[in-house]
Amino acid sequence: MSDEVAELKARYARLDLLYQVGNVIHSTLDPQEALQLILDQTVLVMRASSGSVVLINPTSGFLEIHASMGLPPNAANLKLRVGEGITGWVALKGQPVRSGDVTQHPRYVKVREHVRSELAVPLVVNGTVRGVLNVDSDRKDAFSASDQELLEALALSAARVIQNTWLYEQLRLKARLFETLAGVGRTINSALNLDDALRVITREACRMVQAKMCSLLMLDENREWLELRASYGAGEAYLKKPRLGVTDSLLGTVVRRRKPIQVENVQVSNRYQSTEVAREEGLVSLLSVPLVFAGESIGTLSVYMDRPYKFSDEEVRILSALAELSAIAIEKARLYERVVDVEEQLRQNEKLSALGLLAAEVAHEIRNPLTVMKMLYHSLDLKFTKGDPRNKDAQIIGEKMELLNKIVEQILAFARTTEPDLQPVKLNELIEELGLLVRHKLRNQNIQLIQKLASDLPAVMADATQLEQAFLNLILNAAEAMPNGGKLSVTSRTLRLPGDIDRPTHVIVEFGDSGEGMTEEQRKRAFTSVLTTTKAKGTGLGLAIVGRVVETHRGKLKIKSAPGRGTTISITLPV
Repeated sequence: MSDEVAELKARYARLDLLYQVGNVIHSTLDPQEALQLILDQTVLVMRASSGSVVLINPTSGFLEIHASMGLPPNAANLKLRVGEGITGWVALKGQPVRSGDVTQHPRYVKVREHVRSELAVPLVVNGTVRGVLNVDSDRKDAFSASDQELLEALALSAARVIQNTWLYEQLRLKARLFETLAGVGRTINSALNLDDALRVITREACRMVQAKMCSLLMLDENREWLELRASYGAGEAYLKKPRLGVTDSLLGTVVRRRKPIQVENVQVSNRYQSTEVAREEGLVSLLSVPLVFAGESIGTLSVYMDRPYKFSDEEVRILSALAELSAIAIEKARLYERVVDVEEQLRQNEKLSALGLLAAEVAHEIRNPLTVMKMLYHSLDLKFTKGDPRNKDAQIIGEKMELLNKIVEQILAFARTTEPDLQPVKLNELIEELGLLVRHKLRNQNIQLIQKLASDLPAVMADATQLEQAFLNLILNAAEAMPNGGKLSVTSRTLRLPGDIDRPTHVIVEFGDSGEGMTEEQRKRAFTSVLTTTKAKGTGLGLAIVGRVVETHRGKLKIKSAPGRGTTISITLPV
């Protein structure tokens, strides 16, 4: 009877210890702290001299000590293969080992002096051995079958905690990565210059997965070569390595298949073309994902680790998501550059048109006095004898005046405004397209564009190209009048003249700015001869062109302005 009571007391004590251990090890969700708490309580409960929690590294396959108690400091560097030592055998077989005298055990690997007994049990998570829980004692035959039963119960509880903390850590990592991804997306999309966007992408990709180096390669125009466009953390050797062919390189495979690729060690991989560069740069593990936009691969985004590393599925998904955002940002930056180029071309077209107008003005001003000179010359009726040298001079003067007259006529014919090709034009659409074209320029100058367009605006018979040129001139002139920023409003509305109640007879488009304004003299000469402009900056050609375009469309111009109060220019066109 006394033996049964003793046995019951012992079981109760063990259950009480298990309960206390459970309370302690469930008190944290930090993986490292949880492992250390498990081990501390285990060594205490088992009355051991030392102990360790050893986990299998999923990347290298080695057994590594993640928590220890009573072991020497250098024990943390110990790495065992699965199957090596008592611990490795337990990890291999998934069965416990209890040795009363380790000096007689053939598999024992000495870690600490004076150890005589060892008890090791597997840590099983979801049916898979993930590690080993060890306790040691300086006493011979220190652990009994009951101790083994207790340690197995502790290991079972510990495995659940490990699983929960790992799951929590994975979720925390996912949350951190997605939070970082959201921030990175905003950062990337804020870069309008292509080179700036590429630098931001490689920097943020490197930081997200804590890689040693990141590179971004893009296809050339012929889609035959991958060229390095940006990198972060790359050394001189990597920057100087030759471009890669799409058909015969590892990263070319990423482009062709549009799928991520992992390489555990590029330094020894026969698929990786630059193994010498990898050794020199200290690059080991590689993850490369495609940059895909509108179903087409445009390049690759690659991250390198400085050690053997297996990228998790979550890291692959996160980097792929970053690559998708990056592809959009790259196309956005390319589009912006094209918009800037088109805007510059339009500006150049404006200058060419203005140059033609200026030539016409100059030719017109020359022709009048030239006509008078010709009349006076012929009225003089200069006739000299054949031997008189003045006879040849008079002949040359007459010929040169005729030549000048022909040149003036040619200039006038060339610079004469082309008659507009009248087609139905929806002014609201034209204005909205221009707004898209100049939005970046206005944003860079801190100018707010406000559009108030009438929904019932009828189409007008006009030349869309000429009207677009006129409207663009007005917008650019307004921007020039607001060097420190301001507001630019574009308004469209209809007009009904008396006697036409049923339908609108005209359309009015107004361009108003909050800029410097004009003096009365400037308003009078705004749309007149380019040779008499009073504009402080620029040539004043733009408004002159606007005046001629509106005139050829049978429209009217009206300007309202005052110094310091901005300018509003109205264009009225017949429906």
